Amino acid sequence: MKNLCKAALLGLVLGLTACASGPAYKDTSIAPLRSDQGRIFFYRPSSLGAAVQPDLTLNGEVVGSAVPDGFFYVDRAPGNYEVVAATEVKNKLTFTLEKGQLRYVRLDMAMGLLVGHVIPRLADETTGAKEIVDTKFADPNKK
Repeated sequence: MKNLCKAALLGLVLGLTACASGPAYKDTSIAPLRSDQGRIFFYRPSSLGAAVQPDLTLNGEVVGSAVPDGFFYVDRAPGNYEVVAATEVKNKLTFTLEKGQLRYVRLDMAMGLLVGHVIPRLADETTGAKEIVDTKFADPNKK
């Protein structure tokens, strides 16, 4: 029982250190969106499965990681996009981005056979704008 408590405490400490540590969303300086582009916000509103932080690809390009309690964004030209989060399986999301549009990709956790899975889901603008407020900036250029 004593070892189980130690293991649980260690897991909690490791899980907490794996969460986003940047400035809170409300304190983050977000650049103005160019008129010829759209913006895609990626956010993971939970620390569940904190050790699972796969790379996220957007049309085959790694744009960041699924950091617990974190967010980041990318600006892109209008068009069709595919987001992939891969652990032991690949979970995909496809959507169209319009000029001047804000898209919110929510990153949810699900149980897996060996490790958890990050599932990208499109949130509507109202929901995404509300949920992202409780996250912190997870710099996609830092590993």
